[in-house]
Amino acid sequence: MNNQTPVLEVTDLSVDFGVDGVWIPAAKKLNYSIQPGKVLAIVGESGSGKSASSMAILDLLPQNSRIGGSVKLDGRELTGLKPQELRRVRGRQVAVIFQEPMTALNPVYTIGFQIIETLRAHFGTSPHDAKIRALELLAMVELPDPVKAFNSYPHQLSGGQRQRAMIAQSISCDPKLLIADEPTTALDVTVQAEILDLLRSLRDRLDSAILLITHDMGVVADIADDIAVMRRGLIVETGTVEEVFSAPRHPYTIALLEAVPHLGQRGDEDIDTSAALAAASEGGVDDALRERITVNERLAEVARVAAESDTRPVIVKFEDVAIEYPKHGRVPAFRAAEHIDLQIREGEVVGLVGESGSGKTTLGRSAIGLIPIAAGKLTVAGQDISHASRDDIRTLHRSVGIVFQDPSSSLNPRIPIGDSIGEPLLLARGLKGAALNTEVERLLDAVQLPRSYRTRYPHELSGGQKQRVGIARALSLKPQVLIADEPTSALDVSVQARVLELMQALQKEMHFACLFITHDLAVIDVLADRIAVMHQGALVEMGTRDQILRNPQQAYTQRLLAAVPLPDPAAQRERRELRRELLAAGAD
Repeated sequence: MNNQTPVLEVTDLSVDFGVDGVWIPAAKKLNYSIQPGKVLAIVGESGSGKSASSMAILDLLPQNSRIGGSVKLDGRELTGLKPQELRRVRGRQVAVIFQEPMTALNPVYTIGFQIIETLRAHFGTSPHDAKIRALELLAMVELPDPVKAFNSYPHQLSGGQRQRAMIAQSISCDPKLLIADEPTTALDVTVQAEILDLLRSLRDRLDSAILLITHDMGVVADIADDIAVMRRGLIVETGTVEEVFSAPRHPYTIALLEAVPHLGQRGDEDIDTSAALAAASEGGVDDALRERITVNERLAEVARVAAESDTRPVIVKFEDVAIEYPKHGRVPAFRAAEHIDLQIREGEVVGLVGESGSGKTTLGRSAIGLIPIAAGKLTVAGQDISHASRDDIRTLHRSVGIVFQDPSSSLNPRIPIGDSIGEPLLLARGLKGAALNTEVERLLDAVQLPRSYRTRYPHELSGGQKQRVGIARALSLKPQVLIADEPTSALDVSVQARVLELMQALQKEMHFACLFITHDLAVIDVLADRIAVMHQGALVEMGTRDQILRNPQQAYTQRLLAAVPLPDPAAQRERRELRRELLAAGAD
């Protein structure tokens, strides 16, 4: 193939959706191309047309859509191809990594079966050889136990593990073009770094082109060569990564970059993890670094004394807690977490970070009585729930709230959002009529949504608006404890920034104790007072925000920090090299 021929060439691509007899434009006259071995990132807010225009390439849009313009793959026109011809292109020449693996994977087949099916459909591979290749792919995407993942159904894997399994299936045919639609949204930073390395390897090995759709500007800085910024169906700015990050021209691009959270944006001093991490990889420190670490140790001691003198009441207290999932059929019992000692005070935000499958969500759900503990003592809002009855848990739920990762699946699609927000008040306090209406309106005001939205249904709201509804519902009973489980991971950066500001304001106003579970260390830097790091079911490090982010002691925490992508192409290249040195040092 001529290296000057683009792998993908899009000309005047338009996408419209038919709604109530009217065509609503989602993408308007888009023009771009991707050369072999290059990565083009399309960025923009929810509803800008990123995903709709990208899914139009393979005609994966619903029936109420129409597509105009030209899409060429290696010079071959795809628009207007017959369905059977397009099926031969999908998967073999062009593969897609979807944003939500739970809906993209078939829930009634094992992961291994689905990868084997792909290999056999496109290559006619024997079942034995397909199984060997499937296990290689699952190992390639860093699943901890490829054989177990091969034999598992999608619901038996964590969100991050499902995403890795779907990526393994997508790259199984070594496609010429990979469309990656928010491929790292559900992944923790270390796995995200591995996936980005994997995509780089695929690009370099096969000279493949990658169309990356994302709201994570750190990911863009890490892997992309060129950027196209979309707003309201139009491409408003294009350029190389260096050009757009260093000198953005369009006001929307400037606002988008300013909304990106990054490590070190909060606090009196910039967080300088690079020197400490480099020292960890080299096994030594220079004089300047030794002085900095001495300063950090003094800061840590001051923080420790301050924490011990904190007189605010403890609202959540784990004392040597173990959490175990019981035996279910042929699946043996599994201890997800043990020896957990953690406390959260009134008005305090504790960030819980760690890789997918480390036990973060398990810990959060146990704190509100959704998962019983197997050993130890757990006290929440003054109530010992170590051996709580169903009535005890029902009483506890009046004092706790939870915000889930995916607002779309946590809201009932059949009832208006006003009823969703008011349901806890109706069931727990018996509020009805005018009193209930007044309280629902107060909560809508608190999360900065118009009162008129109370009659809307979830599908009529954007992702950020739905998450605000989830926050309002969680805070409806004025809880003493709020569990926030990845509440911003699915949101684009500008919406994420507004939701974080909202949570900060509500927390200062209501003084609830908050356990904020996330894989995004930049987000936790904005919100948290203290940070707890989980790894394989254990708390491996705990301290103030400055202790953990300025001077991490554990090698695992150091690797987490080294994996955080920075929204700066030059700095991210240095960070990537540093991470490789750390991993090499760990292997030695």
